[in-house]
Order: sequence, then structure tokens, then C-alpha cells
Amino acid sequence: MTAPDLARLAALLADGTRASFCLSLLDGRAWTAGELARSAGVAASTATEHLNQLITGGLLVEHRQGRHRYVRLADTRTAELIETMAAHIPSSPTPVKTLKAATVADALASGRTCYDHLAGRLGVRVTTAMVDRGLLGGEGGFSLTDPGARWLTGLGIDVESLRQARRPFVRECVDWTERRPHLAGGVGAAVCGHFFDAGWITRTGTHRAVKLTAPGRQALREELGIT
Repeated sequence: MTAPDLARLAALLADGTRASFCLSLLDGRAWTAGELARSAGVAASTATEHLNQLITGGLLVEHRQGRHRYVRLADTRTAELIETMAAHIPSSPTPVKTLKAATVADALASGRTCYDHLAGRLGVRVTTAMVDRGLLGGEGGFSLTDPGARWLTGLGIDVESLRQARRPFVRECVDWTERRPHLAGGVGAAVCGHFFDAGWITRTGTHRAVKLTAPGRQALREELGIT
């Protein structure tokens, strides 16, 4: 890695449209070029130009299905990079100017996915509850405790396969809206996946915001004491 290499990487995100694309793709799903163009409010030709730069730069990958072109973040490291950069944004962001933008911002702050793990107030509350109940060790960075491993196993999560995976087992991610850490890594992804599979959370529209369902509220009350 050289200084010019770092500058080229930074330049990929030094554009509002490209940054908007990357933030949208933090929901972990593959989007079409047209969907990203509409989300950013740009023409399809403009979106194509920016997507090509992000793909060439290694931040996005693409695959084609019929006449559709789908893109997604290249990997978990890319998602972590974007979320970490977002956490450095000053705590007094540019005020939203429309009701729609305010609604979206509030939904994202309430609960969202950060690529494949939970973030926002929901993600932070789940993480805090896991620490308070001794499922996570919180000193000097998160660690999964023995009670935590048993709890995950009880949910049907294969803890040993997570330990053997190439990605970090447990990782702390600073939440860019709450300014507090939430759980990431393989365990964070597994917890988020279970929440979806069990019907505890559901997505709200095309954005990466999520909300608790009625069964989810009951489950979090019973499992983690969250009211």
C-alpha cells in the first residue's frame, strides 16, 4: 500500500453519488443499476459511469441475470470500511429538508442492517442487553462468553462453524447514529440472520431500515429482557 493507492481509494468515495450508492448497498442486498440511480436521484447513464468506477476500484462486484445488472458491496471488509467512515461524520449532520428524508432518517436511526448485522438503536440495545446478561464480554472489545455460546446454540446457531470461518468471530462496530458500539463479525451476522428467519424483524421498504414485529418484541423481552 502506497500513498497514491490510498488516495485512489479515498477518491472513490469522494463523490456524493458514489457514496450514496455504497450507503444504500449496506443493506447487504444486490441492487440493479436502475434502483441505485433512482435512490440517488441521478440518470441511468450517470449511475453506470459511477458504478463502473466502484467496480474497477474493487469496492463493488457485479453479476448479470438476463438483461439486469446487479451490484453489491465486494465483501464484509468493504461494508466495515464504509460504516467506520460514517461513524467519523460530525454529530451535527446536514439537516434534512423534506418529510420523506426525515422519515427515512428516523427509520434508519431506529433500526437498520449494517451489511449483515444489526445497527441503529435496535442493534445497540440488543448488544447492550447481551453484555448486561453476560452473553458478551465487554472489557477491551467484545468477546463471546460460554453462556453466550450456549444461548446462540439454543437459537439454533452453529457457533463452532462461526469460529472456524475466515471473517472475525466477534467484532465491535461503532454505530454512526448512536455513537456507541454494536455487535458485528460472524456472531453479529448470525444473530441478525436469526432475527430475520424467526420473523422478529422485517425490512421497511427499499431502504435498509428494519422494525421489530410483534413476535420480535415478545422474543426480545423473553430472551434479553428488552422492553
